[in-house]
Amino acid sequence: MYAKNFTTEIELRKSKIQSVICRSGADAFLVSDNANLFYTSGRVFSGYTYIPAEGEMIYFVRRPVGLSRENVVYIRKPEQIPDELSHLGIALPRVLLLENDSLTYNESIRLRNIFSEAKIENGTPLIRGVRMVKTLYEIELIRESAAHHSSMYRKAPSVYKQGMSDVEYSIELERLARLHGSLGLVRIFGKSMEIYMGSVLAGENADEPSPYDFALGGAGLDPSLPISSNGSIMKPGNTIMVDIGGNFTGYMSDMSRVFSLGEIPEKAREAHDVSLEIQSEIEKMAKPGVAASEIYDLAFDIAKKAGFEANFMGHRQKAGFIGHGVGIELNEAPVFAPRSKDILAEGMVFALEPKFVIPQVGAVGIENTFVVTASGIEKLTQCEEEILPLD
Repeated sequence: MYAKNFTTEIELRKSKIQSVICRSGADAFLVSDNANLFYTSGRVFSGYTYIPAEGEMIYFVRRPVGLSRENVVYIRKPEQIPDELSHLGIALPRVLLLENDSLTYNESIRLRNIFSEAKIENGTPLIRGVRMVKTLYEIELIRESAAHHSSMYRKAPSVYKQGMSDVEYSIELERLARLHGSLGLVRIFGKSMEIYMGSVLAGENADEPSPYDFALGGAGLDPSLPISSNGSIMKPGNTIMVDIGGNFTGYMSDMSRVFSLGEIPEKAREAHDVSLEIQSEIEKMAKPGVAASEIYDLAFDIAKKAGFEANFMGHRQKAGFIGHGVGIELNEAPVFAPRSKDILAEGMVFALEPKFVIPQVGAVGIENTFVVTASGIEKLTQCEEEILPLD
């Protein structure tokens, strides 16, 4: 399932998951979500990872063929799992955790029928909590993604051509990302969350509400995917916010940068400066033990005192957060929101994105990816943070 030098990493992840299984009072956890399969095995496959409270994880695989390891068991259907566990001398669970937040109704009913004697509980918050604190191996993968991401962003002005639409510019940025090694997929938690490689918001489109729980929206090209660029021509007086996802290693980095065409109003530059001030103050404050809600409150207070409360995290429609965890998925914990219960801990990785929308002008602000260290936070995405002219 994974290279020999990855065995120690998988053992560490197994230990973390088994610790929360034991604390929950469950006997086992059965996962099938792609992100959790990747986390527990080092690759995506069709099937299930069975994680007992003690002992080895078992990989029940349907596809692809050819995976080999002593704890890989091929099955045609999940109904075979109980018999296979019995053959391995593993008692069936009395309390079983499932990913209730991501399973479909039919999948849930099917697994409940298979494990009819077990009490079923929701394990999604538990494994998201485990994944919230990254291992050193994961942090290095995110660091690598951030380096490729930053290199790609430094070249973003070079692919602009006068008269481009926001979609045409987005296409060139996506191509640039792929040339830098992007895997081309932004993996997101939540059945109602959708986006392609990221978002390019130009001018008034930055003020268009979206149904998705992102910081900013955009009308998109079609009602079937109402997010990001809408095909409008980028004009003098516009700001252009580039928010292309950074999946170069299977682990995400996240960043946004703002560009301008022609002269933009001073209000937009002032709001951007407030974003940089918010980031700077949070860099001074954030460390293990600090509540995510306190970080949100600090950001909101700075925006309010500067007179930009009405534009903070949106204008027509506002986001209720200023940051989020990143990892295998773009929207992991912790969440930086007013009622968040998350507390910073060493090893957490998050994107901080204080942004403003100026009507008729566009979006301004900053987004960077940080890792929480023993004494504070370290910025992983490194490139110019001021508003840069495209023309």
